[in-house]
Amino acid sequence: MKAFLILEDGHVFEGISIGAVREVISEIVFNTSMTGYLEVLTDPSYAGQAVVMTYPLIGNYGICFDDMESAKPWPDGYIVRELSRMASNFRCEGTIQDFLEKHDIPGIAGVDTRALTRLLREKGTMNGMITTDASYDLDAVLPKLKAYTVGNVVEKVTCKEKVVLPGNGYKVALLDLGAKDNIARSLQERGCEVTIYPAHTSAEEILGAEPDGIMLSNGPGDPKSCGAVIQEIRGLYESGTPVFAICLGHQLMALAVGGDTHKLKYGHRGGNHPVKDLKTGRVYISSQNHGYVVDTESIGGQIASAAFVNVNDGTNEGLKYTQKPVFTVQFHPEACPGPADSACLFDRFIEMMGGNR
Repeated sequence: MKAFLILEDGHVFEGISIGAVREVISEIVFNTSMTGYLEVLTDPSYAGQAVVMTYPLIGNYGICFDDMESAKPWPDGYIVRELSRMASNFRCEGTIQDFLEKHDIPGIAGVDTRALTRLLREKGTMNGMITTDASYDLDAVLPKLKAYTVGNVVEKVTCKEKVVLPGNGYKVALLDLGAKDNIARSLQERGCEVTIYPAHTSAEEILGAEPDGIMLSNGPGDPKSCGAVIQEIRGLYESGTPVFAICLGHQLMALAVGGDTHKLKYGHRGGNHPVKDLKTGRVYISSQNHGYVVDTESIGGQIASAAFVNVNDGTNEGLKYTQKPVFTVQFHPEACPGPADSACLFDRFIEMMGGNR
């Protein structure tokens, strides 16, 4: 069955329908990872977006459910050059086609993803529609695309109730803003007892449990849409409890102390982004998934200083706070899939809480 991707600037890409057969409007973003398509699909940070995979062959090792980063996939749509119909992997438990159908996610294959990615890089992230309706009316569709907004998707992806994962070491409170499962696993591997809290949990409740440290997770959407969460994070900051924040958590902490954020032209999404540690000079290859960044200049040096910078475009990739035991990064040290270069940042968090015990 034919399918069409219509962009808000009027460009139309024709391909073949994959996954669920239904129409969807979403923000169109691209990911440059060569592997890990299942982890991309199950990353809650993609809620409200349709993902273009720049690598031309997707699905060649099938679906391995142990690799999922949450209980379900989150993108609104999926766009690929070629979808492998046959999987070569002894761990394979299904196909992407069946996975997309099961979870009611529409997609399109056969698209020139190189041309599409170049367009998104040149013009910036755009809204788009995936449809199988060959009789679409472009003049009627374009106003709908321009009117679409992602909205506050954190409430959509966060856990519904508190969950405690056992451990014999430090007690860590993980604020779930759309957390990938490997964040909790990375903490548990270091002996931590991890209590996962919904995003709307008050600072008073979290601090009342007397955690040794607090983790702010990744998540989707515009950080400025999380006003109530930002106020509670300010309370966590003021408490003096050690805090480690990733991605959206990094942005929300900056906003909580009076900083500012802005939207990137087309974002950073993939498993191959270089970031430089300004203290050591070392460059990490990192996994990233974000469309917004912190304006370093908006935070005074008496509050925080830049700790990491993106080698490609010079944007901020992390902050070291000067008055409180807080450090934050824009990239994903838990990776999965992707480079494990920066997994040592979890060890730094352990040291902040008092070191190994």
